[in-house]
Amino acid sequence: MTIPPADSSPLKGSLASFLADFHALANLAAEHSTPETSGAPLLPVLTAHLGVDPRTPATLTEEISPLRTADADVALEHVITAHGGGEQLGIGGGDQRWHNSLSEIVQYAGQHGMFPIGPVEFRTVPVGPANERSVVAFGLHLFAFDGSPVAVLQRGSNPQFGAAAKLEVLTPDREVAAAFLTQIRAAMNSHSVLRGQVVTFTSSEYGPSAGGVTFHARPEVGAGDIVLPEGTLHRIERHVLGIGAHAEALARAGQHLKRGVLLYGPPGTGKTLTVRYLVGAASDATVILLSGQTLALVSLAAETARTLAPAIVVLEDCDLVAGARNPHTSSPLLFEVLDALDGLAADSDVTFLLTTNRVDVLEPALAQRPGRVDLAVEIPLPDAPARRALLDLYAGDLPFSAQAREEVAEAASGATASFVKELVRRAVLLAAEAGTPERVGDDELRSAVAEMMSDGDAITRATLGASGPDGAPGGFDEDGSDDGTGEGGVGWFAYAPLAGEVYRPGLQGPHPSASFSSDLHFEPDAGGGTEAVLDPGSGRRPDGGPDSGPDAGPDGGGAPA
Repeated sequence: MTIPPADSSPLKGSLASFLADFHALANLAAEHSTPETSGAPLLPVLTAHLGVDPRTPATLTEEISPLRTADADVALEHVITAHGGGEQLGIGGGDQRWHNSLSEIVQYAGQHGMFPIGPVEFRTVPVGPANERSVVAFGLHLFAFDGSPVAVLQRGSNPQFGAAAKLEVLTPDREVAAAFLTQIRAAMNSHSVLRGQVVTFTSSEYGPSAGGVTFHARPEVGAGDIVLPEGTLHRIERHVLGIGAHAEALARAGQHLKRGVLLYGPPGTGKTLTVRYLVGAASDATVILLSGQTLALVSLAAETARTLAPAIVVLEDCDLVAGARNPHTSSPLLFEVLDALDGLAADSDVTFLLTTNRVDVLEPALAQRPGRVDLAVEIPLPDAPARRALLDLYAGDLPFSAQAREEVAEAASGATASFVKELVRRAVLLAAEAGTPERVGDDELRSAVAEMMSDGDAITRATLGASGPDGAPGGFDEDGSDDGTGEGGVGWFAYAPLAGEVYRPGLQGPHPSASFSSDLHFEPDAGGGTEAVLDPGSGRRPDGGPDSGPDAGPDGGGAPA
């Protein structure tokens, strides 16, 4: 049998006929592939509403932050109602809907009968500390805007499929779509559920963006609950609250409103309590709380604060990220924090309120980014009168005598506010353990302070931010400065795991130590420069020679490795 060549006309004709028949069969199958129980086709409904083939106009898309999906839902309701109302339709098609834009949904609905009309999909989102709202997660709005027919597909975020929250606008007139989105943005700001709330942002597990928002009740802390050196709280209040209270007068005089405030000092001295007081006192302000790795969202927080001003952005424990870098930008997180403050407009009524336990690690960044923080206030360890005031505050009506309170305040040298609060509770606990909780008195108070200031409670003191009589372990001196037992600034450490037990330099252990460490400090030399010297007991003399301390080897050198 003779096989005709590939370019012969009979073969071409047969192939063309086959392809035409196959195409007709595919179209016929598509027309009858929708089950009888599925919804009505989408295309005729859109055509009737828009007055044109919905496959011809271009769509205009507005991406919505996952923090503001509720704002978008509220804004849509407000704008559509203001223009006479409309109707909502759902779109079927299962998960495939998330992978297609509105334009693609319309095209496939016309060609293959996909994406029929179905129920509107809703999800519940928080809009306050104890309030929720049911928002459209996937649904189509049909309405008229200034007399022009408009269709808007509202979809929530679905990070599992890489889908961001969006509004997709379909209308024959592109200018109508742009005008509609302008009104939506304005309504999102004026009717925002975040405005005047206290919120934290959460990170997304799928990427560097924010994952959502958590609402908190505004704290109720009175000025009388805070014990600080005289005039300290007033200085902070004037800068954080006073500038906002006199914003109009300052603006008329050409003065900037944005401000950065740094509260620094040892742990447990009242920085967080002061922040809580300010947040509660600024009852009309939008407050955004960031800490730890959520500090990477500081740019988003600054943008949100500017939009919803007056606002306060609280950045707690900035020292914890002083050396960290944003994993997505490789930029130092602390610099991003300071740059976000610098990026605000001068007339933005926004306060950046930073707290830190280690101002020394912030100083280099603050020096390289001058002008970001315009008020730095130390929150020091309380002195004896302040400790007495704290004791009176936390003891309330408990029957401790004035003499016992004075004695305990003197005995609790180096104590913090957190320490004093725990001290009162422990006194009550001692009475309860003795079976006489109603008879708590001076004996229990004295026993509690003796117990908490003992060597056995050294770690407890450290966790409460307090130091013992000798300033150790890891505490601060009474003036609030580092006592040297904490983290060193510059130095080195050597350790041989199998050579023996390890002890802090300067402490004699029962076995030879296999560690050697140093803390470098810089002191002026005779020529006006500086030289590095080692702390006593570190194992080396300041001149670099060997020492005879507990870490010295048999020949006076360091412990053998």
